[in-house]
Amino acid sequence: MQVSRRIYLGIKMLESPDYRHRPVLLEQAVRYLVVDPQGTYADVTFGGGGHSRRILEALDEGGILYAFDRDRDVLNNLPGDPRLRFVLSDFRYLTKYLRYFKVDGLHGILADLGLSSFHLDVPGRGFSFQAGRDLDMRMNQRQKLKARNVVMEYPEEALARIFSEYGELTNARVMAASLVKERKQRAFNTCADLAQWAGAFAYGKHQQFLARVFQAIRIEVNDEISSLSALMLQSAESLRPGGRLVVISYHSLEDRLVKHWMRSGAPDGEPSMTPPFEPLLSKAIVPDDEELKLNPRSRSAKMRVAVRK
Repeated sequence: MQVSRRIYLGIKMLESPDYRHRPVLLEQAVRYLVVDPQGTYADVTFGGGGHSRRILEALDEGGILYAFDRDRDVLNNLPGDPRLRFVLSDFRYLTKYLRYFKVDGLHGILADLGLSSFHLDVPGRGFSFQAGRDLDMRMNQRQKLKARNVVMEYPEEALARIFSEYGELTNARVMAASLVKERKQRAFNTCADLAQWAGAFAYGKHQQFLARVFQAIRIEVNDEISSLSALMLQSAESLRPGGRLVVISYHSLEDRLVKHWMRSGAPDGEPSMTPPFEPLLSKAIVPDDEELKLNPRSRSAKMRVAVRK
């Protein structure tokens, strides 16, 4: 496995003023995650780096943090801390890199599955329906598949599945049929093009509907559910007994999958012979009123915690 070009060991980087992000459930996540200040941890969704910086503050000199992200833009935002090991990769390859580093069991894994404010606020990335730029939505800008490819090239059945499963939209089939017909007449090149078309099918709150349409396509572009399932499976292998798994999710599809894995050791909730995790909390932690006021984007966040048996 070729990994050397993607690994950054405590390298001092200049913090980018453009990569602003308010981490969600910051103190709660780190409090449940860090059980040993001299332990070895992984933040598999570095993003804006808020959680990683707080984890490093909670660690002693002997602690180590492995941070993962597939977005090359975060390289401009790495803290200069010798205890940080950054890997430019999808977290679905967690165990491969841990073997490379000869890590003999993590004390904790944190995954914050939401988009950073940077992704939403920078029009060129194409994640927001309020932006008029290219229909992109790639976390890893080296990959070929873009949101435009999904919208313009996917067959009707595949689009219906994406809108139904990933967006949880009740009119998924009607939308898919309309999109296939509409794209024969005009190209969908920008986020504005997609939002204008999807708005005609909106029910309930308009912006929330559009957010679910964009969510569905984004999940497909980045293969997010497959990556999350791989992470849950590998977490059982990567964590030492007593290690903590902390996951913050932002929509019901992710949350159900995480809850099932933590309770049963399987993505569908069917119990395995020996479930590897034991949920630490009876229900998910959500942002309090103060956090919601400071960061409205945190409103859909749910944090679940489990312990490796």
